[in-house]
Amino acid sequence: MKFPVSTLGASAPIFFEKIGRWPFMVGLGLMVGLATFAVESRGAEPREPRKKSNPKKLELQDIFASPKFGQRGVSGLRSMTDGEHYTAVSKGHIIRYAYATGKAVDTLFRSGQLIDPVSGDTLPFDDYHFCSREQRMLLSTKTEPIYRHSSREFNYVFDRGTGQINRLSRGGKQAFAQFSPDGNKAAFMRDNNLFIIDLSTFTETQITNDGRINEVINGGTDWVYEEEFGFTRAFFWSPDSRRLLYYRFDEREVPEFVMPLFNGLYPEPYRFKYPKAGEKNAVVELHLYDLGRGTHQKLDVGPEVDQYIARAGWTSDANRLWFQRVNRHQNRVELVVADAHSAATQVVLTDSSKAWVDILDDLTFLKNGREFIWSSEKSGFQQLYIHQIDGREIRVLSEPNRDVTDFYGVDETTNQIYYALADPSPMERRLYVQSLDGSPARSLAGPKRGKTRAFFSSTFRYYIRQYTDINSPAVWSLHHSDGREIRVLEDNKAFISQCAQYPIAPRSFFSFTGPSGDSLNGFMIRPPDFSARKKYPVLMFVYGGPGSQTVDASLGQYYMWFQYLAQEGYMVVSVDGRGTGYRGAEFKKCTYLQLGKFELEDQKATARYLQGLPFVDAGRIGIFGWSYGGYMSSLAAVQGDGLFKAAVAVAPVINWRYYDSIYTERFMRTPQENAQGYDDNSPSTYADRLKSAYLLIHGTADDNVHFQNALVMTQKLTEANRPFDFMAYTDKNHGIGGGNTRLHLFTTITQFLRENL
Repeated sequence: MKFPVSTLGASAPIFFEKIGRWPFMVGLGLMVGLATFAVESRGAEPREPRKKSNPKKLELQDIFASPKFGQRGVSGLRSMTDGEHYTAVSKGHIIRYAYATGKAVDTLFRSGQLIDPVSGDTLPFDDYHFCSREQRMLLSTKTEPIYRHSSREFNYVFDRGTGQINRLSRGGKQAFAQFSPDGNKAAFMRDNNLFIIDLSTFTETQITNDGRINEVINGGTDWVYEEEFGFTRAFFWSPDSRRLLYYRFDEREVPEFVMPLFNGLYPEPYRFKYPKAGEKNAVVELHLYDLGRGTHQKLDVGPEVDQYIARAGWTSDANRLWFQRVNRHQNRVELVVADAHSAATQVVLTDSSKAWVDILDDLTFLKNGREFIWSSEKSGFQQLYIHQIDGREIRVLSEPNRDVTDFYGVDETTNQIYYALADPSPMERRLYVQSLDGSPARSLAGPKRGKTRAFFSSTFRYYIRQYTDINSPAVWSLHHSDGREIRVLEDNKAFISQCAQYPIAPRSFFSFTGPSGDSLNGFMIRPPDFSARKKYPVLMFVYGGPGSQTVDASLGQYYMWFQYLAQEGYMVVSVDGRGTGYRGAEFKKCTYLQLGKFELEDQKATARYLQGLPFVDAGRIGIFGWSYGGYMSSLAAVQGDGLFKAAVAVAPVINWRYYDSIYTERFMRTPQENAQGYDDNSPSTYADRLKSAYLLIHGTADDNVHFQNALVMTQKLTEANRPFDFMAYTDKNHGIGGGNTRLHLFTTITQFLRENL
């Protein structure tokens, strides 16, 4: 399950909140460099903002149907092999830049240069990748989505030396195309089968033949692996390009979900395999294909069939591969290594938890062949460890009592690692460098408070930093590896200038003590003409899923819409309660087996806290959420003790029985094992207790949280004779976007709030 889309305007990129390590929330704002890290105590009298003359008013049309409030970044960023240059896409061109100066060196590919050699058509490219020696580029075009992350497209190979462009394949669109490490071949998936192309002759070899839609997948993940384990390409080249390790999913026994598409005279049924909680999963195998011999070998992944192979790949040794084996409860993960010749396997490391173990991408095998980096929460916080190749732990690497949020990699020439911590507060991210010998880490952030994300060069000599704070748009800057700034690449001054014409209200942090005794962090946006002598209605924004975060040092989701609401006289508040991330394992995992219970307690406590503030209208508190947040706002509507006058739920889970196996069972186990945990915290169970004005919104083609959830809730509310508002968006998925949809959706929500809050 993921957070839905950022509302940055029609032309802005879309980002998703991912459970676990992935909360990268992008927003828009004002006041670059003036981060507000103020914490208000209960009952504190806030200072009234200085009145400014802003002649323009924010309009929903400008926010959701125009690029007016979009911000700029560095698009298509790739570090080149030499570590001295990087590429990025600008105005449709692929430009090479020098890290030492941040200035353009030359243009590697121009817009309009991709011409199909057969048809003569000029095509725009959607993405690009280099081979290892960078003499060839893979360009994709006419990309169409399969699910949220997967896609199929036409791929073309551009030879930089000769200038020639060739189709990768003429047999139809390809998925997950990737060069071999030596750059002489490429592999891809089509129609659930794997293919290899010899790039010297463009000879195509089909290496699997049993792939069938809704039956067997070779080289790609099924729906639930893609959504919850976060990867789509399920084949991996050996370092010497002689073998291909690939997944095989047998999903014939997985129950099929049928979703009608209303795009013709008769609705067309779309069928796909979707394992709901407690139902059968696909049987997953690992196979090894030897290119020279043309032979396949099935690997021994253990005697347990009902398990997950959450990750797989190769060590730095071309004869040694690895995979992570996870039990169905997801509270034990084993790192297994295998010999590519004998196929003999060995469990070298086991990590376990009383609740669950998060699956991350931090595992890194060092080039020396003797050690690897692993991350674990066994200390109570996510930390990095170095192990010998046989699994024996050498030492903990990262700083204690703070969660590692990103592991950027190892510079083996200097024996240093680079990573980010939730530091100095859970709402921030600070970049650190540390020696592999375990000596104390050094911060690369300087005195700035905020949220940093880094993109390192291939040699770790440089990095590009994306920096935000609570009231700033993103600033992109280029740095030496010791933190020294080379130049600012993008400061979003155009956006700042645009916002200066409107009544933008600052965001501020606050905290209060929740019902468990924990300090809960929140942000607050007050109307730009705020007066402590007035009383204001409040809209609470909630997500709340395990490991998530809405309160951080960025502008966050729905920022411009929240500014619109502030302009219209509403306060906007969000609080991260128990179960959210970056405060250690205990705080995150306390909701185990009873999703919704403690999260709702903390949202109700937030409403009571707000009622005690002298400038809040205690009878006019509403709540809004999407996906897991829609689940939370629905719970608040039916079990909120009358605290919430209005509730808006977009694409909500209504009972965890209807959601997928991997996500739901990770936190709840199966319905067969934990029926009470499922039903005691289901909004539909308490539909007859609805006290709030309730707006339910869902897309009919939501492959993630099925439209079935909304229909069950409307059925229960109807049976209980409870009034509610309902909006369905035809053939729209979980993001409910495209065309005029976003404008209509938020116009509908805004009008509902005007009438009911």
